[in-house]
Amino acid sequence: MGGVSVRTSGFLRFGFARRCLGGYTRCIVEMPYLQRRYLVSFEGHRLPHIVTDVLIIGGGIAGLRAALAAAEYGRVIVATKGDFHASNSYYAQGGLAAALDEADTIEAHVADTVATAAGLGDEQVIRRVIGAAPEAIAELRDWGVPFDTNDEAAAAPLRLGREGGHGHARIVHANGDATGEAVTEVLLQRVGGRRDVKLFDRCFVIDLATDPPAGGPDSAVVGALTYHPRYGVQMIWARQTILAAGGAGMLWRETSNPSGATADAIALAFRAGAAVADAEMMQFHPTTLYVAGSTRSLISEAVRGEGARLLDRHGRRFMSDYHDMGELAPRDTVSRAIHRQMAETGSTHVYLDVRHLGAAAFAERFPRIDALCRQFGIDPGNDLIPVHPAAHYMIGGARVDGDGRTSLPGLLACGEAAASGLHGANRLASNSLPEALVFGRRCGELAGQSAGAAGGRPVPADIDWFNNPSERTALDLGDIRSSLRSLMWRNCGIVRRGERLAETREIICFWGRYVLDKEFFDDPDGWQIQNMLTAAFVVSECALRREETRGVHYREDFPETDPGWARHLLVRRSDDRLIVE
Repeated sequence: MGGVSVRTSGFLRFGFARRCLGGYTRCIVEMPYLQRRYLVSFEGHRLPHIVTDVLIIGGGIAGLRAALAAAEYGRVIVATKGDFHASNSYYAQGGLAAALDEADTIEAHVADTVATAAGLGDEQVIRRVIGAAPEAIAELRDWGVPFDTNDEAAAAPLRLGREGGHGHARIVHANGDATGEAVTEVLLQRVGGRRDVKLFDRCFVIDLATDPPAGGPDSAVVGALTYHPRYGVQMIWARQTILAAGGAGMLWRETSNPSGATADAIALAFRAGAAVADAEMMQFHPTTLYVAGSTRSLISEAVRGEGARLLDRHGRRFMSDYHDMGELAPRDTVSRAIHRQMAETGSTHVYLDVRHLGAAAFAERFPRIDALCRQFGIDPGNDLIPVHPAAHYMIGGARVDGDGRTSLPGLLACGEAAASGLHGANRLASNSLPEALVFGRRCGELAGQSAGAAGGRPVPADIDWFNNPSERTALDLGDIRSSLRSLMWRNCGIVRRGERLAETREIICFWGRYVLDKEFFDDPDGWQIQNMLTAAFVVSECALRREETRGVHYREDFPETDPGWARHLLVRRSDDRLIVE
C-alpha cells in the first residue's frame, strides 16, 4: 500500500487515512492502554498441557464441518465457550442459497452475489463457494438433514424460497424456519461418532498462543490458552488452529445474535497479530421482533420472500419509495429504509403484514416464528408484527486467502470469523451457511494435511507471560457492557457520522484504561467484555477511516460510494500499536 506513515500518540489524537499521491496513508496508532498481548499472566511450565493435531475454536456449522474434514488426517479438538447449541449457526432461521432450479444458473447466483458485495467481493472466492453450494447441500441431504421438499417423497425436489437480493428462488430450508438447528444437529451427530474428535464445551479460549510469544506478523500460532471451570487455565498445543467463533452482534444493543456472540474471534486474531479486514462491515438485519423490554428475536427474511409487506405506523407500504425490488431489496437498503421511516414517523418500529398469507399457511411455513409471535399475544393471521432492525452478521474478520489461511502461519479461519471476500461490503441472504460448509471443509482438509506433514507431535514452546499489575480503579463490568452496546448502536449503527465515530473511539479508549488493564482469572464474563472493548475499538476505527458509503457501511457525512475506496481496510496489532493499511 502506498503512502506515508503517520504516527500518533495517546488516545485523543489519531491520524486519519487521507488520499496521498494516488494511494492512502499507512497509519500507526499508539494504544498503550488498549491492548496487551495476553489477557492474563501465566507460566507455561506450570499449566496443564493438552496436545492435538488440529484445534478448532468454535462449534457452529463452520467449525463442525472443519472437524469432520480434519479428522480424516489426525486428532482434533473442538472448543466452544458454551455448549454446542448456542452458536449463531444453530439459531439461523434462513437457509442455504444454491442454484438448483432449472430456470436458475450458477452464473446468475454469482452475479447477484457480486452486485450485492458492492465492489469489494472477490469473484474467484464467490465462484468457488457458489459453485460448490449444490454439492454441499446434496452432502447434507445424504447425511440426513430434513430439507423442506415439495411433497412427502424422500427424493422429492427441494422446496426453493426467495430472499432479498436474489433474482431467483434458490433458498433451501429445513424444518421451515429452523435450518441452522437441523444442520447443526446432523453435523454434531457425525462429529460425535468420531473417536478422533474431542468436543470441549464450556472451554473458553482466552488467547491464541504464538511462537514467539509476543505475536505479530512474524509469529506462528501454536495453539491456545484456555479456561475450563473444572480444570482451570490450560494450554492446548496444536500443529494447526482453526478460528471459527465468529459472532459479534453483542457489540450492539439491538441484535439478533445469542448472548455469546461477543466478537471473540476478532479480538483473538487481533491480539495475536493477525490481519483483520473490513471490521466496519456489520450487516444489520431489517426485521427482528420488537416488543419493548424483551430481547430481539429474528423474523427471517424468508417471511418477506413469501410475500410479507412492510408498513409504517400509519399503515402505509413504503419500500417502493426506496428500491424497485420493494421488500426484496438487499438487506442494507431495507434496514436503512426502516431506520429512516421510523425517524420520519416518530416511531420505535415498523410492521410486517402477513395477514394475507393466512394464519394456517404462515404457521405451517414458519412454525418457530408463529410460536414466538403468539408468546407475546400476536396472532400473525390477524395482527401486524412489530419489527425493528438489529445487528446480525459480521462480514469482517480475520483476513483469509481462498483456502482459509490467515496472515499467521498455523492459523486458519472460516465462517463468520473470517473475511473471505465472499460477501464484500454486503452479504447476500443465505450465502453464509454455504460459505461455512465450503470453507469449513477446506480449512479442515488443509489443517489436517499440514499437521500430518509436520511429522511427530507438537513440541510445546517455552511460553511465559507476565503483565504489569494494575492499580487503577475497577469499573463495574455490567455497566461497561451495557453502556458499550448502547454507544455502538447509537454511534456505530445503521447510520454513521465522523464526529460520532471519533467520540465512540475516545470513549472506548477511556474505558479500556480501566478494564483492559485488569486480569480476570476464572472469569469468562470479564474476558468477554475485554474482547468486546477490543473489537469495538477496531470496528469504530475502521468505520471512521472509511470515508464513503458502501454496502452495509453508511456514512451520512459521506453519502456517496467513492471508487477510490474500492479496497479492503486491514488492521493488525504490532506490540502496543495499531497498524492500519
